Amino acid sequence: MESTSAVTALSALAHDGRLGIFRLLVQAGADGMAAGEIARATGALPNTLSSNLNILSGAGLVTSRRQGRSIIYAAAYDQMRELLSFLMEDCCAGKPEICAPLAAMAGASCGADGRSS
Repeated sequence: MESTSAVTALSALAHDGRLGIFRLLVQAGADGMAAGEIARATGALPNTLSSNLNILSGAGLVTSRRQGRSIIYAAAYDQMRELLSFLMEDCCAGKPEICAPLAAMAGASCGADGRSS
């Protein structure tokens, strides 16, 4: 991941509402959630939700697909992993024990399907 892409993704997440939406979609798994479900879960107004989803989508953190009359949004796990890898790639200064707890936490919080437990 390039630095500019990382800055764009981090900027998109640097907002309480967008961070909440992204975390909700990460928890929802690959199936994602309909925009109406996201609005109900977060209490977001439609225009605010739309704006936040557009920003997250523009940063590559969220994907969308049409399913009947609904638009389903899902976390872009590949982009999320790239961002986390970018943040961790220079970690540890040759001391893996510094980052080991993070890897253990990530492994414990995700099941085999990538969903949060």
